[in-house]
Amino acid sequence: MHVQTMTAVAWVALAACLCSMAQAQGIYSCVDGKGRKITADRPISECIDRPQREINPSGTVKRVVGPSLTAQERAAQEQKDRAAAEVRAREAEEKRRDRALLLRYPSRAVHDKERAEALDQIDVVIKAASKRTSELAGQRKAIDADFEFYKSDPARAPASLKRRLEENDSSLAVQKRFIADQDAEKKRVNMRFDEELVKLNQLWAMGGAGPAATAASAGKR
Repeated sequence: MHVQTMTAVAWVALAACLCSMAQAQGIYSCVDGKGRKITADRPISECIDRPQREINPSGTVKRVVGPSLTAQERAAQEQKDRAAAEVRAREAEEKRRDRALLLRYPSRAVHDKERAEALDQIDVVIKAASKRTSELAGQRKAIDADFEFYKSDPARAPASLKRRLEENDSSLAVQKRFIADQDAEKKRVNMRFDEELVKLNQLWAMGGAGPAATAASAGKR
């Protein structure tokens, strides 16, 4: 008798445990295509094409499970989800760049100073190339003077003199191309700083401080 009583108690405990687990999992509820309200302890197959509510033991709605999708619908949803994820990633990256830009340029004065320094570095390079160009122009005058001796018959000019002329022409062309490239680089630098400034003005205004040190621009060079 004692053994039977203990067994009965064990079954009651097991049933209570199973009931508790079912309650912890929640109850699914929906209205099917025929208007019938159905409840179950697992997703309801009759409502596979419509939303189902998962209800907590307290009676509140835990979540709404959307209708099951066809393969084509799932593919479309996955594509939509990927597109949304890409948008979120771009937005996050843009915010990261904005924060980095503000950290680097807290004011207009700092931005103008870095622009001026970048342009100054290019000007130093251009100045050195221009000096070299002047030196080559001087060398060319000396070469032209030597060629005066062979003005009546240039073919008689020695090979070494002809080589000097070719090397001078080649070096001069290289320097001119280099200076043109540096001028183009100055334009790119100014364009980059101009684009940054447009964005920074927006960020400074959003921050409420504005470019506190609004110094006169160092000017575009």
